[in-house]
Amino acid sequence: MHYSSFPATRLRRLRYEPLVRRLVRETVLSPDRFILPLFVRSGVGIRQAIPSMPNHFQLSIDELVLEAEQAVSLGLGGIILFGIPETKDSIGSDAMSEVGIIARAVRAVKQTVGNKLLVITDLCFCEYTDHGHCGVVYEKPNGGFEVDNDATLENLFRQALVHARSGADILAPSGMMDGMVRALRSGLDREGFSQIPIMSYAAKYASAFYGPFREAAESSPQMGDRRSYQMDSAAAAGQAVREVQLDLDEGADIVIVKPALAYLDIVRLVRDRFEGVPIAAYNVSGEYCMVQAAAEKGWIDEKAIVLESMTAITRAGASIIITYWAKKLAQWL
Repeated sequence: MHYSSFPATRLRRLRYEPLVRRLVRETVLSPDRFILPLFVRSGVGIRQAIPSMPNHFQLSIDELVLEAEQAVSLGLGGIILFGIPETKDSIGSDAMSEVGIIARAVRAVKQTVGNKLLVITDLCFCEYTDHGHCGVVYEKPNGGFEVDNDATLENLFRQALVHARSGADILAPSGMMDGMVRALRSGLDREGFSQIPIMSYAAKYASAFYGPFREAAESSPQMGDRRSYQMDSAAAAGQAVREVQLDLDEGADIVIVKPALAYLDIVRLVRDRFEGVPIAAYNVSGEYCMVQAAAEKGWIDEKAIVLESMTAITRAGASIIITYWAKKLAQWL
């Protein structure tokens, strides 16, 4: 095939020399754009391995503080906390308690690292309820169950207020309840926390890639599934745009697309539609453990695969990546 611009135009000129390749790159990875998920539980000296997530642990608060200090030394953008309470009940009372696991964890981390590290808290109830769903559950007259959206919003605000008072820097509602951002924003502003950003899980899909997380957070549903409130993976992509638009209209400051790699088209779509809005992508547990398992078998080069994946997520439009590789990425970069 003949191209009239050849040989005047040779794109390989930008590839021959490593320094030239580096010069013309537009997608650059940086540790301060990575958020590390951490799982915290009660006790002392606990560092309990998570079988399906190699190199990750359920941590007691003293061990969590050590992780936070390491995150500071690595220059990470922040950590996001998930709590595992000692006792669970039907409404997830521990999540709304000033002495609950996350409230205590946030205070301990902030007392140690202060403003050197962003502490983000996940706002949801699946880890705290005995039924494993993301809010208040009621039985339907014709059988089965449903999550009560509006009753859940009231509890979600109580949870948010506890986290804000404990010192959380950013609040991240993840339950996909309708109106959750408005309920949080109006309530937080009323209580004097207008400066705290909301990082909303705006486009969170009912994904099979969450399996290992549910083991890590001990949050598997005890009945049914979460498809009545998380997004259908086969839904029109425009539905994600509507979800993001609604959350932004209600006061979200940052929006999350979850999962990341399986939904790069959604990341790109949201970036194109909402120029200037900070977009986070959650590189979820299933995406993590598949690569880890293959790397342990020697089938792939873990570092090369992960760096390429993070580049793809960034190129698609995410300016923030929540990932279980955050520490390794900081070391590699």
